[in-house]
Amino acid sequence: MCGIVGAVAQRDVVDILVEGLRRLEYRGYDSAGVAVVNQQGELQRLRRLGKVKELADAVALAPVLGGTGIAHTRWATHGEPSERNAHPHISSNIIVVHNGIIENHNPLREALKAKGYVFTSDTDTEVIAHLVEEELKQASSLLAAVQATVKQLHGAYGTVLLDKTDPSRVVVARSGSPLVIGLGIGENFIASDQLALLPVTRRFMFLEEGDVAEITRQSVSIFDKDGNAVEREVHESNVSYDAGDKGQYRHFMLKETYEQPQAINNTLEGRLSNDSVLDETFGNGAAELFKKVKHIQIVACGTSYHSGMVARYWLESLGGVSCNVEIASEFRYRKSFVQPNSLLVSISQSGETADTLAALRLAKEAGYLGSLTICNVAGSSLVRESDLAFMTRAGAEIGVASTKAFTTQLVGLAMLTMAVGKYNGLSLEKQRELTHALKSLPAKLEETLALAPQIEALAEEFADKHHALFLGRGDQYPIAMEGALKLKEISYIHAEAYAAGELKHGPLALIDADMPIIVVAPNNDLLEKLKSNVEEVRARGGILYVFADADAQFKSDATMRVINVPHTHEWLAPVVYTLPLQLLSYYVAIIKGTDVDQPRNLAKSVTVE
Repeated sequence: MCGIVGAVAQRDVVDILVEGLRRLEYRGYDSAGVAVVNQQGELQRLRRLGKVKELADAVALAPVLGGTGIAHTRWATHGEPSERNAHPHISSNIIVVHNGIIENHNPLREALKAKGYVFTSDTDTEVIAHLVEEELKQASSLLAAVQATVKQLHGAYGTVLLDKTDPSRVVVARSGSPLVIGLGIGENFIASDQLALLPVTRRFMFLEEGDVAEITRQSVSIFDKDGNAVEREVHESNVSYDAGDKGQYRHFMLKETYEQPQAINNTLEGRLSNDSVLDETFGNGAAELFKKVKHIQIVACGTSYHSGMVARYWLESLGGVSCNVEIASEFRYRKSFVQPNSLLVSISQSGETADTLAALRLAKEAGYLGSLTICNVAGSSLVRESDLAFMTRAGAEIGVASTKAFTTQLVGLAMLTMAVGKYNGLSLEKQRELTHALKSLPAKLEETLALAPQIEALAEEFADKHHALFLGRGDQYPIAMEGALKLKEISYIHAEAYAAGELKHGPLALIDADMPIIVVAPNNDLLEKLKSNVEEVRARGGILYVFADADAQFKSDATMRVINVPHTHEWLAPVVYTLPLQLLSYYVAIIKGTDVDQPRNLAKSVTVE
């Protein structure tokens, strides 16, 4: 969601801060702002509603000078998107930016008003600035004031503060919202994502839950939630992706869709033998843990939840273990029963999804054998806090609508199925067959991407549509759900998915010529059942768009448009059939004229509840 960038340096830092915000635009936001203090304690603050470009243009007109500063892109939670609600916020000498939600901001606000503090915004963030100002009346330093303040806050926050009377340092605090410190030579930086700082450093420290840190040009001092001085490991980043480079593609989403064959090659590289998955792929001790696993509980949100739903079919039919899949925001707020010999699997592109991270933390006390995360970001909170981790290696994904992150998650879950299955009756012959299918998958995806011109032409028929229904059966039902999610995310067409066998139980009432029906139809054991469902739609005047295996014998006519998808191993068909639905949503969004990479009201990394 919101993006944070900060710097303590000897050089002017405003260009670094604004460029950092630009690199975080993928997270979703509605306003942007920057505040810089020079060595004389003079503050310059600029805030703008809209894109980072608006802020950059303002900076160009009114040059901002100084070596200490903080910048922010805001995704509205409290208070409408406006310049007055944009960060940074100020209380006398204190300047603050903040990601997250302060749940007890109302009583804190009232108490501060009673002490004479005047609020100039509707945000929960401004409470932090006034609290620190109040604590500074007794505290010996900004660090001590922040440490006293965070004890009063309930909720999630990643916050950075500076005192304009002492521009030699900034203080940061992390609880539930990620922050990373970038290490330079004679200068240091802070951000909510290392991507923001790649132009100035490759060396990073990740703050842990409850950490408070004081950062100067020459030093970084970190204290845990109990106030004890601690050391955090320094990581060298090998990320080479330039978040500002779309290459030959019009949008990041299209670029990332076409990157999927290579991304999956990266996911598989070095992790398969000739006939199986290498257990070490999942981390030290994975084999001993997998030998004990008889049940898997998956927790995830959004697109990652859909990948978990596909995995349930795989784990139970091939892996020989029972599996439950639950939305993390529901899992964390209900009393659940832990099955014997159960492994908790969390799935997240960013590794910072607030509800998924909270579910993992709760599960640690619940009696699971252990925890595994399937994630795309090394060093993220989920990776650090899980017992085992499978890195998807998808590379940086900038488009809000997930593409390659989703398909690499599916591949990771397929490999998990094999790794667990080998201890639960999956034969060596079947393991060899599945290994071969995985190795052939990138080539199948290349063939599938060649369907783009046909899908682009098909998208023209959606120009005047306002609703759509997606159908699938078995492990294609979650793929239908993912297709519906993609269409609604970026084209703003209302879409929903149903298991095709459920048509008679309500959805048939919606069928008419204005309701496009999108069907995923691989050649599997459920094909004949699916064909019967298709006929139910045709009999009621529905227009069908069918993505079908060439051997499935669907024929185009006046009421049905058929695009033949390359034949693939039944087990991995969900991965292949995802791509046509991604392309369909993309081309429909182009026709609709929406903002494909940054759809309204959405954010890439959801770090609040």
